[in-house]
Amino acid sequence: MTEHTEPGVGPNTPAEPGPADVPPEYQEEEQYEEHKTTRQRLVEGVLGDKMALFGAVIVVLFVFTAVFAPYVAPHDPEASFGFMQGPNSYSEGNYDDAAGTERVWHPLGTDSFGHDILSRMIYGARVSLLVALATVAVAFTLGTSIGLFAGFYGGWVDSVLMRYVDFQWAFPELILGVGIIAISGGLGVTNVVIAIGIAYIDDFARLVRGEVLSLREEEYVMAARAVGMTNRRIMTKEILPNAVAPLIVQATLMIPLAILAEAGLSFLGLGVKPTTPTWGLLLSDGRQFIDQAWWISVMPGLAIMLTVLAFNMLGDGLRDIFDVSEGEVESR
Repeated sequence: MTEHTEPGVGPNTPAEPGPADVPPEYQEEEQYEEHKTTRQRLVEGVLGDKMALFGAVIVVLFVFTAVFAPYVAPHDPEASFGFMQGPNSYSEGNYDDAAGTERVWHPLGTDSFGHDILSRMIYGARVSLLVALATVAVAFTLGTSIGLFAGFYGGWVDSVLMRYVDFQWAFPELILGVGIIAISGGLGVTNVVIAIGIAYIDDFARLVRGEVLSLREEEYVMAARAVGMTNRRIMTKEILPNAVAPLIVQATLMIPLAILAEAGLSFLGLGVKPTTPTWGLLLSDGRQFIDQAWWISVMPGLAIMLTVLAFNMLGDGLRDIFDVSEGEVESR
């Protein structure tokens, strides 16, 4: 009796080609990309970029110095020693009401009032850090809100809000800051923060609006509308988290601009009070002695340059880590 078998199936049928029978050039290895958190991406990206790592180290030193200024500074910023002594100089005297004479070292010299420049620069870092962070916080909050509403609702809301942004864009930040300080009532850290913060609203507003215009048409936003999510929840839970990468980069790049703006206002005598040690005031105090005591202005100027350079390097590194193009982060 002949056994009936299906066509193509039998003991002599060649086996199905396995992985070993496939030529090597046609074999594909399955690759699994490990999901990385934002923190892991930041750490690996900064460690892998020498320029960003250098900027991060300088920024950490700047923050550490500003926070622990009373413990890092060698002297009180208001203590008076020998007048206009050069770098690596010494002064002798009874400075702490002790019985004996004390010999004090001034690595960066003293200013026209006899204050130790290094000590005043360390304390001035606190003012610069406070003004920079508070200014970016104000600009971030107000600018993001304006851009989010303008991009999400569109229509007349977009027209009104963005016309204000365009109007503010026409004014240089320093000129606008001077006007706001004049209106707000004079000198002080609070007025400086408000003035510079408002002056930088337009940078965040334009950036966020552009991101929202592209994100509001995404499928997950349409799905959120379909399930009945409110506009407020869609903006804060769906759109804004997906636009955070360019905002982080923009905030990092805005910090050095805020430091420069504070220094510029203090240099013009429109920033903090004259008794507050800041880098801008040190620059201003030394300009009339630049021919005989160059270190009074040069030392804080170098500190400003190094800090701004470090933040810019770190910001460029973050832009590469988050794959944010230069066009997405608007700068003047």
